[in-house]
Amino acid sequence: MYLCYLDESGTPDIPGNTSHFVLAGLSIPVWHWRTCDSEIAQIRKKFGLEGNELHTAWILRAYPEQSHIVGFDAMTYAERRQAIESWRRTEILRLQNSGNSAQYRKAKKLFRHTDAYVHLTRSERKTLMQEVASRIGGWGFARLFGECVDKIHFNPTAVAPTPDEEALEQVVSRFEHYLRAMSHPGPNIYGLLIHDNNETVALKHTQLMGRFHRSGTLWTDVKHIMEPRFS
Repeated sequence: MYLCYLDESGTPDIPGNTSHFVLAGLSIPVWHWRTCDSEIAQIRKKFGLEGNELHTAWILRAYPEQSHIVGFDAMTYAERRQAIESWRRTEILRLQNSGNSAQYRKAKKLFRHTDAYVHLTRSERKTLMQEVASRIGGWGFARLFGECVDKIHFNPTAVAPTPDEEALEQVVSRFEHYLRAMSHPGPNIYGLLIHDNNETVALKHTQLMGRFHRSGTLWTDVKHIMEPRFS
């Protein structure tokens, strides 16, 4: 059994607010899962991120408030977090009273998505992601499948009317061919797709996978990927 973790970047809407939509799948053999999970957990612990997901786009952006806190780099993780949370509370109150609802909503969203990482300087956050990428890059048993759709030049078809459907069809087809190749000449090897923690996306992908199992993709029948269930 091979596990393939799926995640997307960008929005599938046209035009939406991104020029591209990207879907990637990282496949690992199930017997390596615990080791892989432990290795990434060790890196998260090193940076004070036990139990937190790693969202690269939010991790790597600048947090301007850190530059307003004197001696921020020399503080402990706990001191940094306390200072940032105090600064952000003040800023939210200021924006709330300013009447600028757009800036208020933008700040709340930014603060919510970056809350787990505020105790790390930008340099430390870059190091964090470099260590994660280096560790995953060292997994010789892992395989990466991906599709990048340029929405400017995207041409809808009856098979794939939206960028996310096109991307899923491509990734599923490549994962299926990989499993087929790994199965030859021995017994069949099967795969399981695991979606990011987004119920709306997972439901849509599950429905599409049901169609792929019944009718195949444009490129291949689907025989080695387990049929999904969503409850």
